[in-house]
Amino acid sequence: MVQSMWLLNKLFNHGDQPKPRFAFQGTVNWMRGLAILTESGFFHEDLRQFYRDVKRRRVNEEADSLAYECLTMSMHNVSALDSMKVIQNPYPVVRSAIIAWYYAIYYAAKAMLAASSGADPQSHAAAGKVWQSELVTARLVKSPFDLNISDITPKNVQEVMRDLRCDNTHDLNLEPKNRKMAFGAAYSYLKGTAEYEQWRLEEQVKDSSAYKQGGFNSFRSNAAKALRDAKLGPAYLNFLVQAFRYRGKANYRDAIYLSYGGDNTGRLTQLVTDLGAVSGTFSLMAAHYVAKRVVRHDWESFVADIAEYAKFDLPFDLTKI
Repeated sequence: MVQSMWLLNKLFNHGDQPKPRFAFQGTVNWMRGLAILTESGFFHEDLRQFYRDVKRRRVNEEADSLAYECLTMSMHNVSALDSMKVIQNPYPVVRSAIIAWYYAIYYAAKAMLAASSGADPQSHAAAGKVWQSELVTARLVKSPFDLNISDITPKNVQEVMRDLRCDNTHDLNLEPKNRKMAFGAAYSYLKGTAEYEQWRLEEQVKDSSAYKQGGFNSFRSNAAKALRDAKLGPAYLNFLVQAFRYRGKANYRDAIYLSYGGDNTGRLTQLVTDLGAVSGTFSLMAAHYVAKRVVRHDWESFVADIAEYAKFDLPFDLTKI
């Protein structure tokens, strides 16, 4: 992107701004990678096989109602993204597309949690925490949405990333063209989110009375590291944490690079398409899981009812679940 633009220079002069090229690449290449990774493995038969051993839970009509409501909200947001794909100029809608993508993910996850245990977390952070404990650790989330790290101390993050990457050196700097590059992009975003969470929690430690009373000015000493690791050890990150960070980066800190500067119409058109594809597969995964957990005949009633009365185009065929 051109560096001589007045607004961009103004922002650099008065604040810590991310580099335009990296901000843009991180936004579009992570989603491109996820879209490639979900091109296969998310057909109805794949998901039926993945959830074949999931048992129907004890009747909980209130939780079932919440699951149906959240799944409908998720599908509505996916449908919104599908309707944006035909818009020739992506610039006016790209931020709205990212918001729709996030809420398609968020409500699909909430539907799964309601179907899992009846949980109804009231914040994004709480949803991520329950998602980790009830679904990720139980291996009820399909790859690549299952990527996660428990214990985000620097040593453990390094070990996890080394095990994940093996010989994969691809990152977010290049547009993924195949599955190996796509996994490389996914690993890069996972690592970047881990580093962001480390920084965020370390700032909390630095503001604590124990850190101040210890007279520390870094985490180099063993005592300071112990304070830090006591905070980072129980922490985790998963797809919901990454999705929440993505929504924030693309709509707050990095937002200017989706609406200003060089002409990236082609890449942003692809981004809007990818947002719809990724959220659609995630929502479909949630629908298959929900169907296995709720009262059987109620699921059939939900499918018939939503087909008749939904005022938006359903993004996938519920009758095949």
